[in-house]
Amino acid sequence: MKEIGLDLQNKQPTLHDVYQAHTRIKPLIQRTPLMPAADLGQKINARTVHLKLECFQNTGSFKVRGAANKILSLSDAEKQKGVITFSTGNHGKAVAYVAGKIGIKAVVCLSEHVAAYRAQMIEALGAQVSIKGRSQDEAEQNYRQLMATEGLTPVVPFDDPLIVAGQGTIALEILSELPDTDLLMIQLSGGGLLAGIALAAKTINPHIHMVGLSLEQSPAMLESLKAGKPVPVAEKDSIADSLLGGIGFENHYTLPLVDEFVDEHLLISEADIKDGMAYLFDKHRLIAEGAAAVGVGALLNQRIAVKGKKVVTLLTGSSINADQYLRSIQSRLTKKATQ
Repeated sequence: MKEIGLDLQNKQPTLHDVYQAHTRIKPLIQRTPLMPAADLGQKINARTVHLKLECFQNTGSFKVRGAANKILSLSDAEKQKGVITFSTGNHGKAVAYVAGKIGIKAVVCLSEHVAAYRAQMIEALGAQVSIKGRSQDEAEQNYRQLMATEGLTPVVPFDDPLIVAGQGTIALEILSELPDTDLLMIQLSGGGLLAGIALAAKTINPHIHMVGLSLEQSPAMLESLKAGKPVPVAEKDSIADSLLGGIGFENHYTLPLVDEFVDEHLLISEADIKDGMAYLFDKHRLIAEGAAAVGVGALLNQRIAVKGKKVVTLLTGSSINADQYLRSIQSRLTKKATQ
């Protein structure tokens, strides 16, 4: 792997920034439960498995942490202009929610690849939605054009120190309850979530093993790590649609942070994801979107050795169309019932 360095003009976020975010965002977030999954732990011979339930977070996903930290850090003049972002859905919801709470304008740019129900959720929170292009990269181009012409303040989905620090507050909550965690399995797309959690967790305890979970369908960060720079990756349909998308043409933070702090990467299949979704419903009656179930799917199918380890993985969100969800889990639950 090539060595990837930070742009010297950009400040790398630190553990101190994560603690500042933790204090700043308290009024707008929930401290989510860390739930034991004893049955799963027994199946895979782990010492323990815990699920961090960000699916219960305000707006239904972890994204509100980073969005709140960024928007609450803006100057009054920047807030007055209104904010703009591009998103695969959950970040857009988070920006719309935070903007609504403090009474400022929000515009969210989506690609045509984003499911219609996600756009509807964002509009329901009071934001304006602009749909253009077939990929996250094309949605980003639309966002840049609108930002320039309308003078809006940018709130990017992942490649920003304040966004990274906001997502890193999850690690503080996990380690305050389970300080002897051995292994953290975290979703990886643009990298804001994994970069923030890995930065905080490895700074607090360098012995924690950090694992990134990428889609076989769209491993943009993994391909960029191999190349030593951001590279475009074609997006394919996935049940974990919120993990689709590139890492940005000018990535300054998440690419080098993931390179520095993450120990291992796994590619997760569509079958793994659906197994995880069905298991979470069957054993815990939890409705998890595809992206939320990648860690559980990887554990169920033994994609990583965890014997004797204390493992934590995230359920990142619950935004999924009901019909799509039922189609995804029904065959697996039916098969289990007939065995």
